[in-house]
Amino acid sequence: MVDKVTKSEQEWMQQLTSEEFQICRLKGTERPFTGKYNSEKSAGVYKCICCGHPLFDSGTKYESGSGWPSFFAPISEDSVATEEDFSHGMRRVEVMCARCDSHLGHVFEDGPAPTGLRYCMNSVSLDLDKKDG
Repeated sequence: MVDKVTKSEQEWMQQLTSEEFQICRLKGTERPFTGKYNSEKSAGVYKCICCGHPLFDSGTKYESGSGWPSFFAPISEDSVATEEDFSHGMRRVEVMCARCDSHLGHVFEDGPAPTGLRYCMNSVSLDLDKKDG
């Protein structure tokens, strides 16, 4: 079980940039092909921009062609949480940080082996902790 981070909306607004707040706390989406991690190839761990919780290992990142950084699996079973999202007239599965409930993106069932999943994330929601060497 992950220790939850809870903050008021005001505390999040003070911590985050306006874009980070819009996407992470208000469930926004960055425009495709604009995110800083879309084409990133560096090794490391992608963490939540809001609370620093480890989310994805770079070894699970792949080029999906969707315009957003995509991963086939989270770093662990308890790193992310999901729930159904019926916004914008669609049925999708939202992905959130399990520690602070930050909106990360959505997961789809059209990814590569071994999981068949595509975790399509907003770069703004992530912070890459690069491995040395």
